[in-house]
Amino acid sequence: MKTALTIAGSDSSGGAGIQADIKTMTCSGVYAMSALTALTAQNTMGVTGIMEVTPEFLGEQLDNIFTDIFPDAVKIGMVSGSALILKIAEKLKEYGAKNIVVDPVMVSTSGSRLISDEAVDTLKECLIPLADVLTPNIPEAQTLSGIAVKTPEDMVLAAEKISRSYHCAVLLKGGHQMNDANDLLYRGGSYQWFTGKRIDNPNTHGTGCTLSSAIASNLAKGYSLDEAVERAKEYLSGALLAMLNLGRGRGPLNHGYRIFSE
Repeated sequence: MKTALTIAGSDSSGGAGIQADIKTMTCSGVYAMSALTALTAQNTMGVTGIMEVTPEFLGEQLDNIFTDIFPDAVKIGMVSGSALILKIAEKLKEYGAKNIVVDPVMVSTSGSRLISDEAVDTLKECLIPLADVLTPNIPEAQTLSGIAVKTPEDMVLAAEKISRSYHCAVLLKGGHQMNDANDLLYRGGSYQWFTGKRIDNPNTHGTGCTLSSAIASNLAKGYSLDEAVERAKEYLSGALLAMLNLGRGRGPLNHGYRIFSE
């Protein structure tokens, strides 16, 4: 069985973060492992508290994972502090991690800020350059590129600038900000659109975590980046189409829709 590691924060409501990643990886057919960067107190309406682990303990988690069950892919999600980002970068380089997917989580679906300005700078300098593929949404792409993204043409410009700056592939997600489900993959000086049908479902808590984890899972299984993105989008669409309705805010997806359909 292929394996995948998620390095991210816990979501106490189960819809995003480590919990969404493990569900996605399992349903994508890989063995999921996790290294926690933080505990959060949150639900579908927002985040009320974040408690970071220490860099030393995060490093210990990663040492134990890489020296025993080496992951075939690594997905990195919410990391709110600079010291934690530096520790992740150190361990990824030390162990020669492969198929690294970085979801540069800066703001939650509900609008809660999850990362400091200092940590954003460290993310840019130390972690993003290690990524094989980066999966920003539009607000995150604007922060990383300095380009205001209002149109599909702006998406191309922003993705190109990010890709050239950090020497990685970029999957820029259109989603709600563009009122469509079209994502742009930019790499090596060329780009490709992945179109999708917009699904009228307000419950989108954890969509970014889910997509990036599905991409990592498919890379772990040996699919090309194009195939991994296509398969990940199909999985995400299915989880949205299941129309799970939980909580009083932006609810979670039905990660196990394939299981329940049986």
